[in-house]
Amino acid sequence: LVRMQFLQILSRKPGSLEVLFQIPFCQKQFPYTCLSTSACVYSKKKKINGYEQVDQEKYKNLVHSVISYKTSAQTPETILEEDNLLYGPPAKHRPPIKAGTKTPKNWVPLINPSKRIVPVSSDSNVPMKIGLQRTKMPSVTRILQQTLSPQQVFYLERWKQKMIEELGKEGFEEYTKNLFLQGELFHSALESIFLSEEMPARDQGEDDVVAGYLSSVEHVLEDISEVKALESGVHHETLQYLGLVDCVAKYRGRLCVIDWKTSEKPKPFLQNTYDNPLQVAAYIGAINHDANYDFQVRCGLIVVAYKNGSPAHPHFMDPDLCSQYWDKWLLRLEEYMDKN
Repeated sequence: LVRMQFLQILSRKPGSLEVLFQIPFCQKQFPYTCLSTSACVYSKKKKINGYEQVDQEKYKNLVHSVISYKTSAQTPETILEEDNLLYGPPAKHRPPIKAGTKTPKNWVPLINPSKRIVPVSSDSNVPMKIGLQRTKMPSVTRILQQTLSPQQVFYLERWKQKMIEELGKEGFEEYTKNLFLQGELFHSALESIFLSEEMPARDQGEDDVVAGYLSSVEHVLEDISEVKALESGVHHETLQYLGLVDCVAKYRGRLCVIDWKTSEKPKPFLQNTYDNPLQVAAYIGAINHDANYDFQVRCGLIVVAYKNGSPAHPHFMDPDLCSQYWDKWLLRLEEYMDKN
């Protein structure tokens, strides 16, 4: 039995038996008749190799790499080599190039380098109030409204339709009219406070809603001093736009353009104020390039007052932040000019 198994193993390799039985020792141990029988029993039909039917010239390297491996174990190097044969050398990966920040074509600095600052005399304590000139120059509000992004337009229109569904068309018109009126009354009340430098009495017949807004900003007013302008018109002599500034005063010792906003919903972060920072930056730039003002401003403040009297949210804009929004404002201004 052992001899037969050994013979089976040898018979699998062509030529092995022939060489083996040329040795005299093997001739004695294995008769010729046994060799003949074994060859008949254990000879097998040669299998057809599928790789031989492949176009050898066309896939020469690939076929050679496949049939030359004596083991199925793969390593990162062998995988990379196979990928090279199948798909070619790997393309060099380049990180995506970030789109460069868009810069205004007609860039004008926020701070006017040629403006001469006149020392403020001690007796000029009355805030400036320059009337808004009615010219063909567009207002800051108009420019921002006509350059809203498609997303802003979508959400604004959706809010409008929702309000119309709840209030009806006439009810919505009355609602917006009341909001505008409340804003006017609020600004008038603040102007009275700054001119008299004291809080008005709550029993002077003021509307309850205005009283709520005033109560909301009471803690902010404590940090405001040296008011330089109130409801004053400004225009940018170079860029040719105009606007009406709510207030220019010091907030915690830093001169700011202050914009008062009313809201029924809380806006605790600057990003909640939408385009208001661009509006403030536009006013700062206009003041700095307006010959009517003998000072320059570098900071901004947006104060969001609430109808229910809850504490207002003051959003301070330092010089760096103002510069960032100034560049965004210049892009919106260019967009408006291109459209018109």
